[in-house]
Amino acid sequence: MAEFTRRALAATFLAGAVISLAGCNNTSGPASGSTTAGSDRAQIDRDATAALNDLYAKNPGTKALADKAKAILVFPTITKAGFVIGGQYGTGAMRQGGATVGYYNIVGGTFGYQIGAQTFSQAYFFNTQEALDTFKKAKGFEAGASATAVAADFGANGEVSSATLQKPVVVVTWGQAGLMAGATIDGLKITEYNPG
Repeated sequence: MAEFTRRALAATFLAGAVISLAGCNNTSGPASGSTTAGSDRAQIDRDATAALNDLYAKNPGTKALADKAKAILVFPTITKAGFVIGGQYGTGAMRQGGATVGYYNIVGGTFGYQIGAQTFSQAYFFNTQEALDTFKKAKGFEAGASATAVAADFGANGEVSSATLQKPVVVVTWGQAGLMAGATIDGLKITEYNPG
């Protein structure tokens, strides 16, 4: 029982930290002289490259999405934690033509039965120029509030369904074990971010 209590308290503390981070919408970078974990552009770029390589290795079918996409927004590590009330947070890079063209953060809150923490990766494949232009003009969006972002649908052979390839924005979520089917994207807010 004491072990359960310690874990519950640790999860609650972590959830509070994630929610606190989620409340910080840093569009001008950290204050002079301060450092923020993951705020270094080069580190975000390295992590984004590693995450995409990991995705393509675990599910080669996602290369079809990448080849069609006008741009890919990849969040290498999103941390989700909670104890009944939870939150999630991560930083990522948008790639166009293999080069980073912007940085973004993703935040969200959750409510319901949950305890503990997990990390995962997520990539947003922008399949139409209109969807990409709208996203850039708005400097982000709230997933679930917009009908343009949908979770990728994969067939039994691991290939992306043809219906998925037709969607304006397709989201793929994966963890250490591979694709995370049924991962929800509702309530996640993506905003432009200027790392220090």
